[in-house]
Amino acid sequence: MSRPFYIKQTRAGKVFDIVNAVFMFCFMIIVVYPFINVLAISFNNGQDAVKGGIYLWPRKFTLANYEYVLHGVTLIRGTIVSVLRTVIGTITGVLCSALLGYIVSCKHFAGRKFMRILFIITMYFGGGLIPTYLLMTKLGLVNTLTVYWLPSLFSAYYMLLTASYIQNIPDALFEAARVDGASEIRIFTQFVIPLSVPMLACIAIYIGVGQWNSWFDVNLYSKNGTWDNLQIILYRMLNQASAMADMTDSVMLSEKMRSIQPLTIRSAITVVVVTPIIIIYPFFQKYFVSGMTLGAVKQ
Repeated sequence: MSRPFYIKQTRAGKVFDIVNAVFMFCFMIIVVYPFINVLAISFNNGQDAVKGGIYLWPRKFTLANYEYVLHGVTLIRGTIVSVLRTVIGTITGVLCSALLGYIVSCKHFAGRKFMRILFIITMYFGGGLIPTYLLMTKLGLVNTLTVYWLPSLFSAYYMLLTASYIQNIPDALFEAARVDGASEIRIFTQFVIPLSVPMLACIAIYIGVGQWNSWFDVNLYSKNGTWDNLQIILYRMLNQASAMADMTDSVMLSEKMRSIQPLTIRSAITVVVVTPIIIIYPFFQKYFVSGMTLGAVKQ
């Protein structure tokens, strides 16, 4: 039995590994520290936090900021709306973008170049805010959940990503399926989607984060407050905290409310909004990396 073959590392290689490890450690600190700092501020007393000097650990620990942010039934209802729009918007957006990318990548489709150019134009020119709002009003989508995900079904950017990925799949696979009598819908559902899971997961991260963090469209289209999501509710809480900061000296405020400041409320809101993304992202990370890498490769 032959012995395993080892390559002796040179001194220059060892130096490179050490420098690379030190660089990556410093880079990790730069990336992680801001979130740790925000977390520490969110657990600190508001009046004490405005003095500064809080870095890795709260100086005066308190849960008043989270009690203020997480109280009330409206927050639960807003969380449900955020989850609904994120799930529905992500699933429909991924499927429609993948379908559009498959259509414009089919070589036997005569209008694929025209359709590709038509969608690319929308990346540079838009109708504007007022025409879009008037269109949503005419369609009767105001004060509905549909207005959050229907306008974003198709995206030119995601179309380019999916089309680039699908073009790397051998055409012989699709031709063999057509010879066997498979329809385009069957090819898309049974071949394109399973083979494009890394790219679809990558797009799902983009769409999901965008849907979760969106609040401006809620401010426009949710007039009666029925479909207010978590972000718009937290935004209004931040405005209320800012208003209370101007009343710090008022006798009407309790001692508990005096300890709340916009700085600490902003930090607590940031933690509440970012935590679900941090929990979900590790499950999609491998698809995110491979999807972006393979989607950019051209044969």
